[in-house]
Amino acid sequence: FALPHVTVSLGFDFGKGWTLGSELEFEHGGTETAVEIEAEEAGEYEAETEKGGEVALEQLWLNKAFLGGKLNIKAGEIIVPVGFANAHHEPLNFFTCYRPEGEATILPNTWHQLGISVWGRVNDWKYEAQFLSGLNSESFTGEKFVHQGATSPYEFKVANCYAGAARVDNYSVPGLRIGLSGYYGYTFRNSIKDPGASYDDVKGALSIVAGDFELKRWNWIVRGSIDYAHLGDADRISEYNKANSTHHKYQDGNPFHNTNIGSSALSYSIEAGYDLFSQVRKLKDKQRFYLFGRYEHYNTMATGTYKSQYRHCAPYRAVVGFNYHPIKQIVVKGEYSYRYFKSPNNNGLNPDSPLYVQPFNNEPSISLSIAYQAWFF
Repeated sequence: FALPHVTVSLGFDFGKGWTLGSELEFEHGGTETAVEIEAEEAGEYEAETEKGGEVALEQLWLNKAFLGGKLNIKAGEIIVPVGFANAHHEPLNFFTCYRPEGEATILPNTWHQLGISVWGRVNDWKYEAQFLSGLNSESFTGEKFVHQGATSPYEFKVANCYAGAARVDNYSVPGLRIGLSGYYGYTFRNSIKDPGASYDDVKGALSIVAGDFELKRWNWIVRGSIDYAHLGDADRISEYNKANSTHHKYQDGNPFHNTNIGSSALSYSIEAGYDLFSQVRKLKDKQRFYLFGRYEHYNTMATGTYKSQYRHCAPYRAVVGFNYHPIKQIVVKGEYSYRYFKSPNNNGLNPDSPLYVQPFNNEPSISLSIAYQAWFF
């Protein structure tokens, strides 16, 4: 039982093309910490953690619109719309109870950073280009690739490195949206610590390209996405991170990770749902009930020196379930998910052999959730 995301958005129109937007998110109910007096321990003061969770200011920006919205300039904490799950992260935009697993694993999600954006819509085309602070390779991991790279353990985000992101969507075909997005930037040395002259040639260039589509027509909703990311200097970054992590005897308190990192990661998915209530005269256009299926695969170490050590990071996932909309803004979701792994090729090896690879346990699960998405104007 959990509250994965509770988000409150607040916006304001100042007039003359100036608007403000904000988004405050409480993950798993937020944090509950306090200093308390423990009567059972002679009145000592103690810091108590009541529950886990996070609170994050995911958006806070000012926007100036020109040419009737065809051109906008936005600055502040903004969403980086790379991949489907970042550009469309609200709960009515996907069938599953949780956000699309593959993209949410290999990329930051919801990805937000300080930067400046130029965006707009012209006829059937929507575009956006961003200039951002870079990710931090010290936060990359073998199991989640660059997922944690946009976070910062400090009271600010270091910006020794910079990056660019872009997205374009086309709406020419009725009911169909096709999107293409990408990202490029350096990630190494984006920290308050100088790695030293021996790493002068390391850049950690991160390239991401992603495509996605959504079809809403004939009572069907069909969505698909594919993402590929490549990290330069992955082995050198792994070497540096392991030497400077909390596991190193001289690095107590360092918040970063002792892990190998892949040279590339990938994710692809397809999901489709049909509205059964569209065939019921009394319910048509009043309520919706989608039966859906989803299939996806992702691999956080698609290539890399340490690929053989991370076979568990390349699952496949099949999902069947329903989405019931009693009203437009509310959805009740239920699903059965089966996450499974390719069987290792042991070629008849005896299980006692040192070359034998133990098969991974497949992971079935049942989830039920209720979500809302409402905008008040």
